[in-house]
Amino acid sequence: MTAQVTVEDRERRRGPLARLRRRRTGPARAGYRTLFRIRDYRLLFSGLTISMSGSWAYNVGLVVFVFNATHSPGWVAAASMTRFLTALIASPFAGLIADRMERVRLMITLDLLALVWQTLLAVTAALNGPIALAIGFAALTSLSTASYGPAARAATPAVVGEDHLAAANSIDSAVENLSIIVGPAIGAILLAVSAATVVFAVNAATFALSAVLVSRMRTRNQPGDITEGGTAGPFRQMAAGFRAFVSSPTVMLLAGFSILASFVYGTDTVLFVVVSKNLLGTGATGYGYLLAALGVGGILMAGFMNRVAQSRRLGAIIVAGMAVYCLPTAALPLVHAPAVAAVLEVVRGAGTIVVDVLAITALQRLVPSDVVARVFGVFFALVLAAISLGALLMPILLGAIGVTTTLLVMGFAIPALAVLAYPWIRALDSRAVADLAAIEPRVRMLEGLDIFAGATRAALERLARAARSESVAAGTLIIREGDVADDFFVLTAGEVDILARGEGDAERTLGVLHPPDYFGEIGLLGHRPRTATVRAATECVLYRIPGGEFVDALTVATLSPSALGSAQLRLARTHPSQSLTLESAPPPQ
Repeated sequence: MTAQVTVEDRERRRGPLARLRRRRTGPARAGYRTLFRIRDYRLLFSGLTISMSGSWAYNVGLVVFVFNATHSPGWVAAASMTRFLTALIASPFAGLIADRMERVRLMITLDLLALVWQTLLAVTAALNGPIALAIGFAALTSLSTASYGPAARAATPAVVGEDHLAAANSIDSAVENLSIIVGPAIGAILLAVSAATVVFAVNAATFALSAVLVSRMRTRNQPGDITEGGTAGPFRQMAAGFRAFVSSPTVMLLAGFSILASFVYGTDTVLFVVVSKNLLGTGATGYGYLLAALGVGGILMAGFMNRVAQSRRLGAIIVAGMAVYCLPTAALPLVHAPAVAAVLEVVRGAGTIVVDVLAITALQRLVPSDVVARVFGVFFALVLAAISLGALLMPILLGAIGVTTTLLVMGFAIPALAVLAYPWIRALDSRAVADLAAIEPRVRMLEGLDIFAGATRAALERLARAARSESVAAGTLIIREGDVADDFFVLTAGEVDILARGEGDAERTLGVLHPPDYFGEIGLLGHRPRTATVRAATECVLYRIPGGEFVDALTVATLSPSALGSAQLRLARTHPSQSLTLESAPPPQ
């Protein structure tokens, strides 16, 4: 809480704020280099890069292994579809697991399970075992790692903070695209000099190394009781994630485009093999080179995604991204040079990262933290369903209309759907602009408080959306000394009295607060009961901000020395034997 003390205290508050405003003359930046100063993000990034590179090498190895053994696009589609369908069925339950368990420990366990299944797959390939058995071990790998994506995406905000989410998601997508380049290249090289057994063994080793790296992360979350005290079963728990997913039109629309892009990727998993063999003359192994080119485009675009994500016209950008992802496919019938085909895939890769990053960032920012893993479980299930559907339909489409017509359909039909959806996209953009205009007065109010001097624009916007305006009659008791600290309050009009018994026997008046000011922060920062009583001296208007949102904002931002010093001074007035340290605050839940 704050107290109206001296003019010098006010001037001390204005100093850091004035410096902050001078720093904010331009748009806030979440620099990519800043991310790699975060130790836990470096470990998570390294683990993902290594593990995903091995997985993409394994993807190529499995496709080529199955195709060479059967010479059938149908068996290739069956291998891809089995893996995707297994993950699809598991994904909603995987989100439950990621919400109920400590996420870092869960990721380590999943890496170790994948290590076991990939080792058995390598043994099966070495012994020329049945193709169905190899596909079975691939499906078990998908089943075991289904919770990894929801856990990693849900853990990212706690690792990097609100303002770095778009940058982190861009780098994560760059990791995936880098893996698409490095992994298939490694797979192609290994297949050229050895057998698929080696590819599977290498992938097993990458899971082991990833487990070692992730185990060194310090960020931990408190597992939540999503069973509602044992009254909610698994399907009711999953329904909470589904309701959160469909409750936001923005999330639904952006995620819908990402799911549509995933359908196109599913068709690519089969189409690339046929294009490489029949049009480019590079054989089945050319599949890996086309995927690698797709990844190059993603990496080149990743460096611009942090700025793109700050645009207020995300709907129009995502439609353009879908067009860039699909239209080059229509040019492939005219192409017979592998280098030209690779350039087209580079362009496509740039388009797909726009769609994916904007959708994932929207989910992380707009979905409540207590259900975010379950929401990602629903999202990944829909993504996998779209990929599986694409892989299933592609052999049918190729058999019915041929390669050339199929490429033309895939190139033009999806962008046409995106154009038809543009009226809804434009309405989304208009709502987003109106929403920002509506919360701007609250953002300016919060920005003027010294306690938020280190907060980013994104964090302030989130706090402004969470704030609820309340009118309080004179004499109303707002918070009571000794009660559990739950919310943070900003005084925007009127006056409040600060009273406390503290460590004494009698209650005494400490001062009066005038707007703009705030109170309630000591109990939240120090994870302790309320240290004073606040009563409305006149009719007041307050912003009430949930304590979890407040703690999250100050966990990401750096609390200014003046704000911390003022809080310690006020605590000393009521409880002189105690001190306030940020380490005493609980981690964000």
